Amino acid sequence: MHTPDLVFRGRRLTSDRALVMAIINRTPDSFYDNGATYLETRAQDAIRRACAEGADLIDIGGVPAGKGPEVTAAEEIARVVPTVEWARETYPDLVISVDTYRAEVADAVCRAGADIVNDNWAAFEPEILDVAAQHGAGYICSHTNGLTPRTEAVKPVYDDVVGAVIDGTTELAKRALERGVPREGIMIDPCIDFGKNSYQSLELMRHTQALVDTGWPVLMALSNKDVIGETLDVPVGERVIGTLAATAVAALHGAAMFRAHQVVETRQVAEMVASIAGTRPPAHVVRSV
Repeated sequence: MHTPDLVFRGRRLTSDRALVMAIINRTPDSFYDNGATYLETRAQDAIRRACAEGADLIDIGGVPAGKGPEVTAAEEIARVVPTVEWARETYPDLVISVDTYRAEVADAVCRAGADIVNDNWAAFEPEILDVAAQHGAGYICSHTNGLTPRTEAVKPVYDDVVGAVIDGTTELAKRALERGVPREGIMIDPCIDFGKNSYQSLELMRHTQALVDTGWPVLMALSNKDVIGETLDVPVGERVIGTLAATAVAALHGAAMFRAHQVVETRQVAEMVASIAGTRPPAHVVRSV
């Protein structure tokens, strides 16, 4: 299950296990941490900690995915750009992703040193593809079933949710490639819980292999999401075990990267799964040898 080499603005990520993308929220109202890293100094501390814990890359976001107060493009830039600039200066080789759906913001963060445009809203602003291409940045292709940013689906219906996600993400990947985004920097993300209920999200996780078989590297963003909470009937603060179980299954079926709040735990799951699969040797063997 060797992870395919990924290259983002000249920075190559290669590994014998799935990669770990650490979440850094520059928002006061994220669903998981409720603003724990909203302040710039706390965001910097979180980046230091993520790097020390073995994150392969970071993902900085300035707008919550769900409903909430409006965040203008200017405010989003003010939240995110200083963090990107600091991270680039402090960690010159670190791969930096920014979670945004706005072309204007994508341009600003790429100018500040970001390597990946993580667009959770499926090119709602089509110009975002051109921005990624102009900067030679990576681009993550999501599936949201046509939702407007920061809205939630009402009783989503699919004839075949797996087929719809594959069709949507791969078509967007082809569009990105045609617009000039480098092939080795394009990934697909089924967007668990975005435009899907928990039954549909579980169906997608169950068919991770089908996503991998498209040939596009797969990013899975599972961390502490509602599908975990509803499946196990646990609140946000008690979803880590379920998240890691889902991570193990998706990693075994070839997902290339996991967006995660818990870096150490996620990396250990990825390493253990890779060692069971035979792509990664054990780190330290002394017993009975």
